[in-house]
Amino acid sequence: MKPLENPVPQFQLVPPKSLMRPVGRAIKDFDMIREGDRLLVGVSGGKDSLTLLHILRHLQTYAPVHFELAAMTVDPQVEGFDPSVLKVYMADLGIPYFYQPSAIEERAREQMGNDSFCAFCSRIKRGVMYRTARDEGYNVLVLAQHLDDLAESFLMSAFNGGQLRTMKAHYKNDNDDVRIIRPLVYVRESQTAAFALEADLPVIPDSCPACFELPAQRQRMKELLANEEASNKGLFKSLLTTLKPIMDSRYYASSSSNKN
Repeated sequence: MKPLENPVPQFQLVPPKSLMRPVGRAIKDFDMIREGDRLLVGVSGGKDSLTLLHILRHLQTYAPVHFELAAMTVDPQVEGFDPSVLKVYMADLGIPYFYQPSAIEERAREQMGNDSFCAFCSRIKRGVMYRTARDEGYNVLVLAQHLDDLAESFLMSAFNGGQLRTMKAHYKNDNDDVRIIRPLVYVRESQTAAFALEADLPVIPDSCPACFELPAQRQRMKELLANEEASNKGLFKSLLTTLKPIMDSRYYASSSSNKN
């Protein structure tokens, strides 16, 4: 797949230090970006992935290691969701951009089984991104989950699965040929939302209108955390201390079934 043709970049947004610092710490703590890495950022059109793309683009200008950067969008071809509007924006950024339509909703009708659409869609998207990274020579896939996502996953796992686990900050895929990193693991969702608004990023309002089951469980965890944070302002500082050891892929080394 050839990337879409992109001209010389027309603008460079500079994210605030309040975003750059926690991302820099996470990259250092988990050895996420190495000399010569070729990064492929999964961009859904949401505030988090667009913010992350700008953070990494700015980081390129002063990072002590050299790395390449590209972006990719997998279009699930769901009615009411059109990420194709990102093509013009990515062209303005002047970075290689891969846009891959994939009839995920249609496939879900035949293959989803007892899985939720969100889980099915995520799995198919991840496979498309792995394949593109592999075929185009990108050794690192960059995902945009933040600290709030990890906290919600932790509670869901503890409450429903009886396990102490969450999404990993840095790990390799099952084929051991692509590294996956999550540079926003120290960043709050409120921070990406604030930057997206201030920078007028082209956020697609509803990231996926077909996904009705996601709010049911994850939204309860989000509301639980919000209610607790209202009276405990240090909640996420404590949660970060709790979660940091289980963000590390070495925590899961004893069980090959704990891939996130």
